Amino acid sequence: MSDLKQYVSHRQAQDPEFNDGYDEGYQTFKIGAMLRQAREASGLTQDDIAQRLNTQKSAISRIENHAEDIKLSTLEKFAAVLGRKLEVSIT
Repeated sequence: MSDLKQYVSHRQAQDPEFNDGYDEGYQTFKIGAMLRQAREASGLTQDDIAQRLNTQKSAISRIENHAEDIKLSTLEKFAAVLGRKLEVSIT
């Protein structure tokens, strides 16, 4: 088990608040990380995305680093700029 996984397991066992918000926080982080990876794989900068979405670079940074309360329409536009499609699933 990695050091990070050990740390998370220990915190979840010791801290009910950490455990309660962990899954939601992880999903939020994961969305932003996936967007950043897709952008980088496409060879685009945050400025490039911002220009194409008619917004500021700071908005793109906020999406990638704090992917909270993002509208689906914004995610669809972001994906379209990258030449990709957004897929949503409920599991």
